[in-house]
Amino acid sequence: MRYEIRPLGPWIGPVTTSRSPASRFTAPWTSTLDLLGRETDHLGARLVVVQVDVAEGGLRRDGMLRAGAKVAFPGVRVSFDSRHGPLTYATDAYAGWQSNVRAIALGLEALRAVDRYGVSKSGEQYRGWSAIAAGPADAMSANEAARLLAAGTNGRFTAEQLLADRASVALAYKLAIRTLHPDVGGDAEMFRRVTAARDLLNNDPI
Repeated sequence: MRYEIRPLGPWIGPVTTSRSPASRFTAPWTSTLDLLGRETDHLGARLVVVQVDVAEGGLRRDGMLRAGAKVAFPGVRVSFDSRHGPLTYATDAYAGWQSNVRAIALGLEALRAVDRYGVSKSGEQYRGWSAIAAGPADAMSANEAARLLAAGTNGRFTAEQLLADRASVALAYKLAIRTLHPDVGGDAEMFRRVTAARDLLNNDPI
């Protein structure tokens, strides 16, 4: 498996308030990488992107963490292209970022087991079953869109600023998608939501 570590960017979604201890998993990091590699190889992945809450300066040129790099938030996103399309999995359930990567790898292993029972015919367990279509719950208000977009700017903009000055929306959007765009291994669903937030703010009258 070829993998790179990249900055996490904004954590858009619920934050776990009571995390399981990192000691839940005793396997070494090399074992986690072996498991992740086996499961992503099964899905046809060529490059696996592991997004970790670390500053750009904490990464080496080869996409690995520098010695002593500080990981502020334990949540991780693991993204890769697969035979079922781009896939992204994220969790902050454990106190250590490496434990969260292992949880995702174990989750992929469990999803593959679904194939044994013939429940899935074309990888639905990886992409999500789509019998329930997105409805009104997927819609956002202008306030929600502004908060979502502002969250990705690392404090550069607030939701109030974006609502008051729509000229700032384009710059806020550029900042927010730096680590979310699928072309750089970002979360495709979060990229879609941030883009929808930008479009809503551009079209919604003040």
